[in-house]
Amino acid sequence: MGKSKVVLLPQTERILEQMGDQIRLARLRRNISVELVAERAGISRTTLWQIEKGSPSVAIGAYAAALHALGNMDSDLLLVAKDDELGRQIQDMGLETRKRVSKQKDWI
Repeated sequence: MGKSKVVLLPQTERILEQMGDQIRLARLRRNISVELVAERAGISRTTLWQIEKGSPSVAIGAYAAALHALGNMDSDLLLVAKDDELGRQIQDMGLETRKRVSKQKDWI
């Protein structure tokens, strides 16, 4: 049983390629070798090269490990989908409004 190929939209492929390029540039700016980042991240050099190419077949955990190995840059992943404007608008459209206020008993 072989691996299935991940099929992405061209825009998503470009985003991954840009992310891989940014990871490569961060490594080069820090003057850290591929071997050292791969060792710190607990991944192979080949996997790191695939990350730097933006390969969609690499697990997101490997991307996170590489970012962490470059100086705790993995915390930037928390920004993904942080402000979900569209989702909030859809949620707000589905909210029901009450026609009357529910009766509350005064408890003493």
